[in-house]
Amino acid sequence: MASETPWWGVLSSAAAPTLLIGGWTVAAAQQETRFDSLTQTISALAALDATDRWVMTAALAGVGLSHVTTALALRGAALPGRVVLGAGGVATLLVAALPLPTVLGDGGSTPHTIVAGISFGALAVWPALAMRASRKDDAIGRGAASVKQKIPWGLRRTVAVAASAVLLAGVGWFVSDLGQEGSLVGLSERVTAGAQALWPLAVVLSTRRARR
Repeated sequence: MASETPWWGVLSSAAAPTLLIGGWTVAAAQQETRFDSLTQTISALAALDATDRWVMTAALAGVGLSHVTTALALRGAALPGRVVLGAGGVATLLVAALPLPTVLGDGGSTPHTIVAGISFGALAVWPALAMRASRKDDAIGRGAASVKQKIPWGLRRTVAVAASAVLLAGVGWFVSDLGQEGSLVGLSERVTAGAQALWPLAVVLSTRRARR
């Protein structure tokens, strides 16, 4: 099938969560001062005064490149979704290129905040924009059920819209924690970012399974 996701798309979509989760785990362990992953952000690990900041910086850059590559590979997804996924990847690259000034988060960077917001937003809405709806004229002579079978579950309307709703809820959780004393902003960011990194892999695997 022309819409089948190639093998390199499987690799890139698997690389994103691996790099992100592995990156924040290794980077946190490298900090010379105590780092609390429940209350401190991922970006803090790539801040200018972070210990071995290159670890998280490289991981974020790898995640961004992975999303761009996956967007190119997802041939079966609607074009708007692929474009927004790629834009989310580019914004993630810019997150790595525009670090926070300090691990403590004081004196935050406006450019960093802007690109991080774009990244979170794009990676939350792309599933709904990537969905494929079956056409009635495609069903003529074959039956609507047979057409539905050809649409990977990850690109079906109900699944795609639900995925975006959940990811947007995660973004809302993270944003509500920002700047709140005593909040678990590190936890909400990691849950949200982790889910956003894993969903492209789920969609890619659904497109591979659909051909069987």
